[in-house]
Amino acid sequence: MLQVRDLRVRYGSIEALRGASLTVGDGELVALIGSNGAGKSTCLKAITGILRPVEGSIRFDGEELATAPAHRIVARGVSLVPEGRRLFGDQTVMDNLLLGAYRRRRGTGDASVRARAEDCLKRFPILRERRNAPAGSLSGGQQQMLAISRGLMASPRLLLLDEPSLGLAPLLVRQVFGIIRDLKRAGSTILLVEQMANLALRVADRAYILEQGRVVLEGTSEALLANPEVARGYLGRLARSMPSGREPAGTGMI
Repeated sequence: MLQVRDLRVRYGSIEALRGASLTVGDGELVALIGSNGAGKSTCLKAITGILRPVEGSIRFDGEELATAPAHRIVARGVSLVPEGRRLFGDQTVMDNLLLGAYRRRRGTGDASVRARAEDCLKRFPILRERRNAPAGSLSGGQQQMLAISRGLMASPRLLLLDEPSLGLAPLLVRQVFGIIRDLKRAGSTILLVEQMANLALRVADRAYILEQGRVVLEGTSEALLANPEVARGYLGRLARSMPSGREPAGTGMI
């Protein structure tokens, strides 16, 4: 579905991506992990047209997107849930959901969009309870549920998740990863950027490790979890203390 080849992205004179390549197949959950500044979020921004690469190819279903504007990429079926959630805090939960479907509304009409919003509210009952509350009044975990739901409102064929655990307490992190796992089980195709490598690898099919803008290692999640170098460099004490194959608890909401 997605093929990124030899991608190079610069911020002025700083080269944030240095020839990165990755693929995401239909129905896969692929993780992109690495330390701060490795280029993970930059990669998602290039895929979605927020940043323009200086070199490389981004092909989605065979169509080249490296030079496409962001609105066209959304219309093709690629949706980003950004780092930090980026909700409109003074707007209601429902308003934020409807804004996520601004491209979809043009092709299907308001009735279809509102039906999609109702599906999202069924998926996350707490959002239904607070549908008329300002998004800024939600807890961090509830805001992340809303951000993911807003991304799903565009009916994406590829969902990009940028640091969904950022700023959340450990219990909420587990809940968010349960949501991600449930989305995969429901058939979503996902590219997940995440610093918490141990949890990302336990929900992903495959993963790529970025260092200084380059992919330095790739493989199945099982192989990377068993790799001593990965454990030392990225997984930390928590991952080594967890039994192999353990997953975050499901949410029961999907």
